[in-house]
This record gives sequence, structure tokens and C-alpha cells, in this order.
Amino acid sequence: MAGSFCKGRFFSLFDYKTEKYIVAKNKKVGVLYRLFQLFVFGYIIGWVFISKKGYQETDEAIQSSVITKLKGVSITNTTESGLLVWGPEDYVIPPQGEAVLFVVTNFFETPNQKLGYCAESPKVVCVCVCVCVCVCVCVFYRRPLLTNAENFTIYIKNFIKFPKFGFSKSNVLQTTDESYLRKCRYNEELHPYCPIFRLGDITRRAGFKFQDMDTFGGSIGIMIEWDCDLDKGDCHPRYYFTRLDISGCNKTLTTGFNFRHTRYFKNAAGESYRSLFKVYGVRFNIMVYGKAGAFSIVSTAISLAGGLALLGAGAFFCDLVLLYLIKKGEAYRERKFEGSR
Repeated sequence: MAGSFCKGRFFSLFDYKTEKYIVAKNKKVGVLYRLFQLFVFGYIIGWVFISKKGYQETDEAIQSSVITKLKGVSITNTTESGLLVWGPEDYVIPPQGEAVLFVVTNFFETPNQKLGYCAESPKVVCVCVCVCVCVCVCVFYRRPLLTNAENFTIYIKNFIKFPKFGFSKSNVLQTTDESYLRKCRYNEELHPYCPIFRLGDITRRAGFKFQDMDTFGGSIGIMIEWDCDLDKGDCHPRYYFTRLDISGCNKTLTTGFNFRHTRYFKNAAGESYRSLFKVYGVRFNIMVYGKAGAFSIVSTAISLAGGLALLGAGAFFCDLVLLYLIKKGEAYRERKFEGSR
């Protein structure tokens, strides 16, 4: 008995199964199947092809180069330095223009430093009180010295390339108006493709006032996003701004940005001395990212195949409902599954 059973199971491996279609006059299952089909077609057309552009091949390996140029003049008048005129070559660090740059808005100067013993050296003997009085009083300027810094402008030139498609573009608007760059300023509505930005407007779009940063400094991120549809020829940059040196809405000990640098001089006797500057200002980080898409028959076929697979899953689900979840399921099973020799 057991042998015949095992023999039957073995030979059943060589049976061939073919589909048999029956028309089930069941309105509930029919409506369910049509609704599922509408959902799948809507998903394929609306989400896969229109929203996600599933018919396109994409390239996110963007290659980018950023060149910056600042313009603006400010005047300072301090006891140590006197009257000074500051141009971009003075307040921009580094001055050659890169994707990361620092704009000086405030500074503290310690002039005339020479190599030798410090005033507090134990080798120096105080002979009277007047000798020990410090004559260099360190006063930190609570108001920024470069008061006009928020009106400085930064010109950002960004060149990008998508190597997969061999496509290159610049963020500078192609126009026949030669005076366009001299008079335009970036504005989301009026001049969304103007690459010249006022520093005060950048901090405002990041959610802060320039006065919140010009005394102790800060760090601003400028994001340039490229979302290019090469089929339509639509490839323009979008700009986003955020403050990087502050977490949440509260200032912390890490808020601000400053560092020290020196300027060396020689007097008539040939002795070297220096002025030490502790500078405060705004650091700008320009970050570029994006993707490009173009029609591809392979991507289109893959997206369609995924949609057709969903249709098959819908038919399988409706079969389960028809054969096992309704009252007449047994009758449908008898009609659907039958053996023949």
C-alpha cells in the first residue's frame, strides 16, 4: 500500500499542468479585480512614469566646479590700525575664490608684537607699581567693525557635468543682455537664475539676520541642486540656504566662527614685528548635488515589467478570494481544477 502511494507521488512529478479559464459570474470579485487593475494602471502611469520618470535612465555622479567672486567695500577706524579701507582682497579668505570661503566681519588686533620676553616674564622685576600697569588694554568690539558687510555681493559660478550623458552646463543664465549680471540680484520670483547674491539676503533665507552673525561669526551652507530632465531640455539650478554652526533654535558654545592670523612688518632698523588678528566672520560652504535623466528603452521595459507583475499578483489575490473566501468557493474549485488522461 505504501509502495503504491510513493509510486503515485513519484509519477505525479511528471504531470503537466495548464491553465484553465472560467468566467465567474460574481460581481463582488469582478469589481474587486477591476479596482485593482485601475489602481495598478494609476500607479504605473501616475507614480512610475510621471512622478518618478521610470522611463528614464539617471545619472547622479555629478561633476562640479565652483568659482566665487565677492564685491563690496567697507571702512574701519580703530586705535591700533587707524582708518582702513577693506576690499575683497582684504576680507575674503582665501582671496582666489573657492567653494569654501570666509568673509571677515569683525576683528581684534594686537599690534607691534616682537620676539622677546613677555611682560609677565619672571625675569622682569617690578620696581614700582606704575611699571607693572598693563598699558595694552584688550577691548573686544561688541559691534562689528565691517558694518557694511551684509551689502557685499557674492558671484557664484558653477560648472557641472553628467559624464554618463556627456552633458555640461553652467548656472549663469544664457542671455544676450550684456548688462544682466551687472544689475541682477538673486530672487526666487524675479531672478531665480541670477548667480549674484547679497550676503544679507543669504542669511535671511537661511532663517537668520546678518546681525546675528557679524559680531561672533557663523557658518552658512549654500546648496545648489540640479534636477535635469534632458528629454525636455529642462536643466536649471535651485538654491537652498541653511545655517550650519547652530543646532536647533538655541545658541551654544560652538556657535560662531573665528581664527587668528598675522601680518609681518619690518622697521627701519630691520627688526621684524607683527600684528596679530583674531578675525570673526561668516564661512560659506557651497555644496553641489543633483541628477540628470534621459529616455532609455531598458528602464522603460523594467518599469513596465514591474507593473505587469503587479497585475499578476492582483489576479492571484482575486483567485484566492473566489476559490476559498466566498460561499460558492468549492463549486468554483471543482470547475477550475480537474484532471484528464
